[in-house]
Amino acid sequence: MTEMKITADLVRDLLQEQHPDLAGLAVREVAGGWGNQMWRLGDDLAVRMQRMDPTPELQLKERRWLPVLAPRLPLPVPIPVRFGEPSERFPKHWTVMTWVPGEPLDHDSISRGTHAADTLASFLRALHVEAPDEAPIATDRGAHPKNCTDGFEHFFRAVAPDDLAADVRDVWDDAVAAPAWEGPPVWVHGDLHPANVVVSDGTLTGVIDFGDLFAGDPAWDLAAAWVLLPEGTAARFFDGYAHADEAAIRRARGLAAMKSLFLMLMGRNGDRGLPGGKPNWGPAGRAALDRVLKGV
Repeated sequence: MTEMKITADLVRDLLQEQHPDLAGLAVREVAGGWGNQMWRLGDDLAVRMQRMDPTPELQLKERRWLPVLAPRLPLPVPIPVRFGEPSERFPKHWTVMTWVPGEPLDHDSISRGTHAADTLASFLRALHVEAPDEAPIATDRGAHPKNCTDGFEHFFRAVAPDDLAADVRDVWDDAVAAPAWEGPPVWVHGDLHPANVVVSDGTLTGVIDFGDLFAGDPAWDLAAAWVLLPEGTAARFFDGYAHADEAAIRRARGLAAMKSLFLMLMGRNGDRGLPGGKPNWGPAGRAALDRVLKGV
C-alpha cells in the first residue's frame, strides 16, 4: 500500500469538516508510527490516522473494544472519543483518542525495574480475563509457537548472532515443545514492544496501540517480561502476575526470543534506510535477546 502524505493542514481540514468544535486545537506531529500516524490535538487528545495499514480493521477494533477494556485497566490507555470517516479529502479512517502522557520506551528507559515489573504484572492480570465470544481472533499471531516457525526462521536467519544462534534455537525449540494453553481465550494486547508502552519517572506509565488486540494465549503478552523489563526483573514480574504456569513461561520465553529478533531486524532495516525500519529498535532487540537467553 502506498503511503499517503499526511500533514497538519490535512488534519485541521478533516477536523473542520467532521468535528469542527475540535478544529481550533493545536495540531502537532508525533514522531514514529507505521501503519498509523499520530498527531497531538491540544493537550489531552490525539488523532490516529490510518496510513500504511491496508484496511481499517485495526482502528475499528480499537474503537469497538478500548472503551470496554479501559475502565478496568490500571494504566492509562488511549480511549476513542470521536470517529473520523473516509471522505473525498482523505479516503481512510481516523480516530480522535485520549493522549497517554509519557515517552515511548524505544526513546527512553526504565530505571525503576521493580516498580515496572509490578506495574506490568498488575496491568496484564487485569487485561487477561476471559474474552467474550465476539472478541477478535488473531490471524497473524496468537498461535502456539509451533505454528509460528516460519516467522521465527525468517528472523533467525536474518539477524541471529552466530555466537548465540545455538542458544536462541534451544529457547525456541523448548517453547515449541511446551504444552499449549488450555484455558479459555483471554484478552491479549498482542504487540507489547518498546514503541507500544510509555514511561515516565523511570517506570511504565501507559500502554498504547491496541490494533493487534485479540482473544487467545496470554503467553504472547507474557513475553514482555524480557522484551520490556530490565535485566533481573522477570522473576519479580511472574511472581506478581501469579497466573503463569511453567508451560506458559516456556512459550512466553520463546516468543520473546522471536520478538527480540524482529526488533533487531527492524533496527538493521532502519540502519540501511529501508522503509519501515527503526534504527533505535536494534539495540533494544539485542538487549532483550540477551535477557531471554539469561532467563532473567
